[in-house]
Amino acid sequence: MTTERADIRLPVSERGPLAVLLRRLGLATALVLVVSVVTYLDRDGFRDGSGGEIGVLDALYFGAVSVTSTGYGDITPVTDGARLVNTFIVMPAGVLFLVILVSTTLEVLAERTRAHYRERLWRNTLRDHIIVCGFGVKGRAAIATMLAHGREPGDVVVIDESAETVEDARRAGHAGVVADASASAALEAAGVRDAAAVVVAPDRDDTAVLITLTARELNPAARIVASVREGENAHLLEQGGADSVVVSSGAAGRLLGHAVRSPKVVQVLEDLLSVGEGLDLTERELDPGEAGRPLAEVPSTAPVIAVVRGDAVLRFDDPRAAELQAGDRLVCLSSGAG
Repeated sequence: MTTERADIRLPVSERGPLAVLLRRLGLATALVLVVSVVTYLDRDGFRDGSGGEIGVLDALYFGAVSVTSTGYGDITPVTDGARLVNTFIVMPAGVLFLVILVSTTLEVLAERTRAHYRERLWRNTLRDHIIVCGFGVKGRAAIATMLAHGREPGDVVVIDESAETVEDARRAGHAGVVADASASAALEAAGVRDAAAVVVAPDRDDTAVLITLTARELNPAARIVASVREGENAHLLEQGGADSVVVSSGAAGRLLGHAVRSPKVVQVLEDLLSVGEGLDLTERELDPGEAGRPLAEVPSTAPVIAVVRGDAVLRFDDPRAAELQAGDRLVCLSSGAG
């Protein structure tokens, strides 16, 4: 399948392969040095092939050939103490060196198999996750908000063309796919058919349209939210299947306009957009018995500012929202700190 060609990066907590290799090389070198030092300290018990005493270089040479099991025999223990050192220090060090060598070799050989196994296990448990197309400023902010709403880092799969960006996402605990998110293979690799939502946040509007069309074709039931820079392109995303479209340039411009007249209003709006602190906007279903009652009589510690009825959003002062109906949802203003 084409999905197998995608470069999938899964979040990991263990050391990287280079760090592991360097650590093991350091341990192997330490074994050689330990044996060399012990040999030099007991140099009176060793003789070289000509019967002479050994020096520092001889001890280092003996440690290297002994630990690596090369053993040329040109330096040998001649006293009982030296033989004990050889039995209880040199030989165990050689065995440990072989264990390090064999384990490193096996790990290198098994790395690809282990990666395929982890990917298969990850795919089998990938359900109702959120795919974020683009790990830039918008994508990161969207993920931060979703995490504040209770999502776990492992629930998010990032798709981005930059390998470095995907590595950043992986270090944050998210799985990642290095690919163009508008390609079917990339979305398939991210498990789009089983995804609960797709966040479309690339840098270009035309890319956002292509991603939305492809994602909607692959998963007709997923919630797709998209961002565009220009308002004139919003209708293209809506026609392509986006459930919600945010015009980033328009939103920023409106905030700037508010700031000219009343900077404090912008602070309140920013507060509303920050989850978990200060003011929050929450959406809830009707409690039992609230259907059929006037909105003004609904007891709530959080003021109701809108009623969601089907695809329509009714303001609290809209006459149609005066009486609640079964299936309505209430948008409330609450205190995140409370």
